[in-house]
Parts: sequence; structure tokens; C-alpha cells
Amino acid sequence: MTESDLSSKIILAKWTDRFLAWLIDFVIISIITTSIIFASVGSIDYDFEDEWFWAENSTYIPTSIIFFVYWAILEYKTGQTIGKKILNLRVTNLEGHSPTLKGVLISCFGKAFLLPLDIILGWILTNEHRQRVFNKLGDTIVIKIKKESTVSEFKYEKD
Repeated sequence: MTESDLSSKIILAKWTDRFLAWLIDFVIISIITTSIIFASVGSIDYDFEDEWFWAENSTYIPTSIIFFVYWAILEYKTGQTIGKKILNLRVTNLEGHSPTLKGVLISCFGKAFLLPLDIILGWILTNEHRQRVFNKLGDTIVIKIKKESTVSEFKYEKD
């Protein structure tokens, strides 16, 4: 395999790596949203008694919006969230280049608001690109980033 073959090779991320990246992001955003709720309400312990349905849904939408904004900004600007950066993953288009804003927004919408359904349907309807449904709709994939060369691998020559 030549060097140009290696540079054009796209390595699709495993579902487990994608889940771990999501979990890292989930913990980070959950800490932030919990801190915001604590700062604004003064307590994390809700006592809504008979209003349990309202209480559950009142935190779902704002939290999902925060997740959506977090993923959309980072994945569009850098292709990576903190979780993806830690696991050497990146969101790209199908050719391995930066995705479009529209593609990122579509993909992030599914992840932020409909993730369980998106994953289950993605597994059932999976293709060779390991895409969730909203990845398919946004023409995005998640790839494993090759390790970059370190300084010790360079050879220096004088003119």
C-alpha cells in the first residue's frame, strides 16, 4: 500500500468508541446543566409531588437544547467534541472532509433529541458507513483519526 493509499483511507469509528465519546460529553454537559439548575433554583432536589410529568419534561427540553448547541458548534467548527477528541474520533462528510453546517445540524438534532430511536433505527437499517439515521440524513460519518506524526519521526536535512 502506498503512502497516498494510506492518506485516503477512512477508518470508521466503532459503535463502542462512539458511545464512550457520547458518554464523556454527556457527563460534561450534565455537570454543567446540573450546576446551572442548582445555581438558579438553589437545589437539585425537586419536590413536584403530583407534577412529576411536568418536572421530567421541564428539564428534558432545555438540557437537549444545550446538548444540541454543544455538539453543533464543536462538530461544525472542529469536527470534534471533547469526548471525540479524547477518543481520536471526528465527524466528517462521506469523503472524510469537513461536514456542511446543514449536515452537522441534522446529525446533532437526532443525537440531542431522539438518540435512542436514532440509534435503534441506525442499527436496524445500518449500512457500510455505521451511520445513525440522522447521520445518514446529514451525510455525515464518524471516523477514527490516524495518529499524527511526532517530532521524533521527522528527518531533518540541511540544504
